[in-house]
Amino acid sequence: MKIIILGAGQVGSSLAANLASEANDITVVDTETERLQSLQDRLDIRTVVGHASYPDVLSRAGLDDADMIIAVTNSDETNMVACQVAYTLFHTPTKIARVRGVGYLAYKEKLFAQDSLPVDVLISPEQLVTDYIQHLIEHPGALQVLNFANGLVQLVAVKAYYGGPLVGNALRTLREHMPGVDTRVAAIFRRGKPVIPDGDTVIEVDDEVFIIVAKKHVRAVMSELRRLDKPYKRIMIAGAGNIGKRLAKALEHSYQVKIIEHNPEQARVASEELEKTIVLLGDAADEELLLEENIENTDVFCGLTSDDEANILSAMLAKRMGARKVMSLINRVSYVDLVESTDIDIAISPQQSTIGSLLAHVRRGDVVVVHSLRRGAAEAIEAVAHGDPNSSKVVGRTVDQLKLPPGTNIGAIVRGKEVIIAHHDTVIEPEDHIILFLVDKRHIPEVERLFQVDVTFI
Repeated sequence: MKIIILGAGQVGSSLAANLASEANDITVVDTETERLQSLQDRLDIRTVVGHASYPDVLSRAGLDDADMIIAVTNSDETNMVACQVAYTLFHTPTKIARVRGVGYLAYKEKLFAQDSLPVDVLISPEQLVTDYIQHLIEHPGALQVLNFANGLVQLVAVKAYYGGPLVGNALRTLREHMPGVDTRVAAIFRRGKPVIPDGDTVIEVDDEVFIIVAKKHVRAVMSELRRLDKPYKRIMIAGAGNIGKRLAKALEHSYQVKIIEHNPEQARVASEELEKTIVLLGDAADEELLLEENIENTDVFCGLTSDDEANILSAMLAKRMGARKVMSLINRVSYVDLVESTDIDIAISPQQSTIGSLLAHVRRGDVVVVHSLRRGAAEAIEAVAHGDPNSSKVVGRTVDQLKLPPGTNIGAIVRGKEVIIAHHDTVIEPEDHIILFLVDKRHIPEVERLFQVDVTFI
């Protein structure tokens, strides 16, 4: 697939790295030569220096015959204009734009249509990160909570703790522990390395376990691997920027929320826009302020400023002063692994959240959801089975008849509103939504081919 990426920032660079490794024809456009040179040194891609919305620059980038344009520059306006130019002059089939401004997003149904601003897919990283954090707060103890099939199925990552009922036991005993709950362990990561699970696999302390389960059974399954955390009540947020404010707005009617913001103007705006949230003017790394605000009774502390170092330091301080769970927003991908070996419980990477939603539109075959996991090394995808036994490689076959690549397994099948946890004799029917876990994303092309319908199918 020929793809033009506009913007070589954090998201654009991460996206280029993900897509270039999958044999796509990638061109990246940016105004900064040094950024582009750095990308070219690492990846097999083309680069073009220039303003991303100028028609002549887009023409030089090869938009005349491109399949897709992904506009992820730091300017909403540049991204929107680039999609308009791509539609009007180049008739580009798929146009994706990152738009962060709440003023635009409030009118997205009317603004972003083919007869106005022709953007096919709208990406809002701030909203994606807000949703991600909200899911973690709603599921105490989870490292990741990802939705499939419009929320009917969830993939939950949990760290196995000493004393959990399943720890030290084989996976086949899970059904004995919970006879009324059908679930599947999709993957296990042990000391950073993947373990392909089967019935004889024994869960060890500190294993990172990925479980696929119907949403209603998530809490019961988590209790098998760890002591269940009490539901969270008190949330403290550092930073009243876009993400901090959105999160507070999403949580303030169900939780006790406080925001600490050092910028007087941002603090004032947040206090006017939020209804129940307490907005404090100050430094989130100020020990005295944290003590005054009872940090030791705080259930979750979220460092969500635009400064990685400030987020890391304030979260570490909050943890040492008694906060139950601390999360830190980290833009630099290289920091994420370092941070998770410290006092910080969860490091949140906006790039990984954004890339997952973008990849769903790049995949061949009918792939409707992609979640990028383990810093992009692994993926969980939701694909739709089309066709009949003659035209499809999956329809009419049982799970154990499918030629899945190594390290790939099917966790669940959603048929209408019914969630079916996949077993070896489960037969796939047309229009089933299949949820797969791949510990090695290099096998993505093989999975895509599996779900493509033969051209003879009408």
